[in-house]
Amino acid sequence: PSPKAALFVSPQLQHPSAEVREYACASISKLLQQKQVIPAFLQRDVVRCLGPLLMDHSLGVRETAAGALRNLSACGGFEVCDDMVTSDIMTPLVALLKECSIGLDTDQLSPKKCRETNKNYIEDIANEAVNLLWNICECNNTAVRIFNKEGCLEAVLHCMKKFSANVDLAISVANCLQAVTEDNPDLLSSFNASAQQVLETVMMCPESTMKHILLRTLIAGTIWNIKDTIPPGSLGSMVNAILKIFSESLAIDAGETITRMNEAEKNRLKLAAEAETEENMSDVVDTCVLSEDDKMEEIPKEKLRRENDVSDLLPSDKWELKEVTALLTAQQTALEIIVNMCCSEDPSDDEWEELSSGDESDLFMENSYNEGNGLLMTPLCLSDEVHSAFLNNLIPQKILEKTAFPKGVAVDICMHNPSWKPLMKKLNAVQCRALTCLHSILLVSDVDCLGGASALQSLAQHLSQLVFSKTEFPTDTEFLEAITSALRALLQTMASKNISQCMTPEQLLALCEAGIHSSNASVRVNVVSILGISGSVLAKAQDTAETLKMIGKFLLEVAVKESSLVVAGEALDALFDVFADGEEAEKAAIEIKLLPALKEFQPVFRMRMRKEGKGQYSADQLCVLDNVKMNLRRFIAYQETLGKTP
Repeated sequence: PSPKAALFVSPQLQHPSAEVREYACASISKLLQQKQVIPAFLQRDVVRCLGPLLMDHSLGVRETAAGALRNLSACGGFEVCDDMVTSDIMTPLVALLKECSIGLDTDQLSPKKCRETNKNYIEDIANEAVNLLWNICECNNTAVRIFNKEGCLEAVLHCMKKFSANVDLAISVANCLQAVTEDNPDLLSSFNASAQQVLETVMMCPESTMKHILLRTLIAGTIWNIKDTIPPGSLGSMVNAILKIFSESLAIDAGETITRMNEAEKNRLKLAAEAETEENMSDVVDTCVLSEDDKMEEIPKEKLRRENDVSDLLPSDKWELKEVTALLTAQQTALEIIVNMCCSEDPSDDEWEELSSGDESDLFMENSYNEGNGLLMTPLCLSDEVHSAFLNNLIPQKILEKTAFPKGVAVDICMHNPSWKPLMKKLNAVQCRALTCLHSILLVSDVDCLGGASALQSLAQHLSQLVFSKTEFPTDTEFLEAITSALRALLQTMASKNISQCMTPEQLLALCEAGIHSSNASVRVNVVSILGISGSVLAKAQDTAETLKMIGKFLLEVAVKESSLVVAGEALDALFDVFADGEEAEKAAIEIKLLPALKEFQPVFRMRMRKEGKGQYSADQLCVLDNVKMNLRRFIAYQETLGKTP
């Protein structure tokens, strides 16, 4: 559509007819699903045009206006949400939410439309409004402060009470709550006993549909966010209840569910087609007995359109597909929250939204530098309550199961059915979150809790199979970052406990050769670190000089040619680890001329730090790089003393 569409539609928003205003909102809603037209609508000040319609006298206009703004916030991203807050969208939105909250109790509906369409306008308006609020609060801190100040919590919790009759509305509220409770201490005081009781009631609901599993998972995440309001004596039972819900979600086989739901869809469509055929045959019979006068009375087709029919703007009712989507979303959400439970600090917003961004500025945000071995370690901790609940609910085993991608029939269904194909992205996301989760658990658990040395060796074989069992080496950036992070944590754990590593040097080098060409700096850092860990282990073994030579050449080339100083610094650290000690390492270092190469590179590295350091890298990254520069000087001096030793 041309940007001129914005010029054509906007005046209709002020039309005296409610039907015209509603149709204009619905048209805008449909157009705003396409990102390329959003700038044109923003130039026409569409937010200020649509905002007042949230309080329109017509319920249909309110719903479609809220839907259009929801699409704008969802498709426009952070900058558009910021603009919406600047344009004061929160004032009419808060007012609408409070009216909806009151309307849910008074059933303030349009009787005629409700009878004709079996539609609850207040609940549908509330659903659109809560989704809009969720999108904006997730992107804008000012919106969160307004949420706190205006007492929006009470309004959305009132909507949550409808969960038994309207699970879709409850899921929207749960998504919103999880967003506004994250890192929002000012809201904690609002979660009084009554508010907590609402959450607990929903979390304990017994319904077993996938949507209810998603609802319980989101509420569990919200309760984890407000854990500081939980009395210390109840913390253990609260954590156990949360992880029990996650365990329930993760225990479901997504591949089997896809197969079963697809079969259910086929059966439903078959029955619907048979019923339609019978109805058409009945219509033919009825038409044959019409008199000429009856035919004159026939209603024109354009009049058959329902008064409020904008269903063509919405996806068709595919409840089976929605159930699978709800399951995969629940599993992804559970895995993300488990990572947060492991972390002493919450991951950055970008970690989940854009794992494949390749933004080096976030690379060390959640990491600390361990000068002793040069490795980047995440500062994680696991409380006794969480640790015990993890084991009681078999969380590590279920996470491990999710690291494997479904095979066979389920994948075929998704690949060959256009409406089911988007599930592939969801399946990939679950696998990657599981690998990230595994990475976190490896860093916070001791070897015995993980099942001992044999379990870690089996895990190494499993992760290797995920990488090397495919005919082509995986290139998906998100997967590569997740798998290399998990492998790095696993190999470090095994090395620290002197557990023999199962990956062959050839496999390691193949992984690193592929990973070093990734556009994502985190992947490149991970593969370099993996090579450093494995090389330091090999340096202590016999007859490994040839392999150490290959590792040394690879790391040296990365250090010299890598465009990112962060990755180059990690490569130098890995070299320090590999060639720190041992006869095999000394032999290999001499043959690859490591000392002269590092002496030649040292001034280049210093110059790059002076030129590129300021402005391109964060203070934490520069601190790490300063340590690398100092260790490079020390390592060169150490290598020189080895050369002088008789």
